[in-house]
Amino acid sequence: MADLRAASAPHSRALASPSALGAAIPNVITMPNVVTMKDVQFAWPGRNAFAMTIADFSLQAREKVLLIGPSGNGKSTFLSLMCGVVSPRAGSIDVMGTDLAKLTSSARDRFRAEHFGIIFQMFNLLPYASVCDNVVLPLHFAANRKARAGAGQTVEAEAARLLHSVGIEPEMMAGTRAANLSVGQQQRVAAARALIGSPEIVVADEPTSALDRNRQTQFLDLLFGEAASAGSAVIMVSHDESLAPRFDRVLNLNEIAQTARGGPA
Repeated sequence: MADLRAASAPHSRALASPSALGAAIPNVITMPNVVTMKDVQFAWPGRNAFAMTIADFSLQAREKVLLIGPSGNGKSTFLSLMCGVVSPRAGSIDVMGTDLAKLTSSARDRFRAEHFGIIFQMFNLLPYASVCDNVVLPLHFAANRKARAGAGQTVEAEAARLLHSVGIEPEMMAGTRAANLSVGQQQRVAAARALIGSPEIVVADEPTSALDRNRQTQFLDLLFGEAASAGSAVIMVSHDESLAPRFDRVLNLNEIAQTARGGPA
């Protein structure tokens, strides 16, 4: 990974205070945190050693956060720590009241399946599985999430609803393999898979990098609409700063983390 390069200007955005907008504006309601990271230290070992330190980061329920920065500066490592894919050597990562740093690898996997919906940069669909099978796949590892998805209906019916909401026609659900989908269709299936079962946190790693501007807008409309209905927080990483107006908060990675090569950050 490349060393982190400082941005030319900060990108944090916040809502204007009530006093700036007039006394008639009510106080902003603060939502509880779904993620809190404190004094986290992590390092990839080996020849190209890379270290990251995160002093303090939080993500609120229902919040939409964009994390920006150039490719290779550690954004994916940050997401891997948040989701429990890797474990820190020090510090705490509190997600929904559970410290991921204290869980075993298998326990982190189960926890991630229950509480995180993840849209990977390359989508990571099973190429020879049907569209429906790809969408319901996370539910095989998350009993509570499966129960939410199947409340009052079958999980297949919920998959069909989500697929329709993201623009995939029902006739494609069972008879079409993921390998036969276009890039845009694969992206929409990946979004439906992340959203099924109303996970508390949706994580998206460069999901719009292969799309033109019009398709980016359509995709974010669909993602945010479904996330809002489910009450999910969204954190998305991208190098595209033009997406910033769509989010509640925008951060450069260097505002929340220090990185270094060859040793501790």
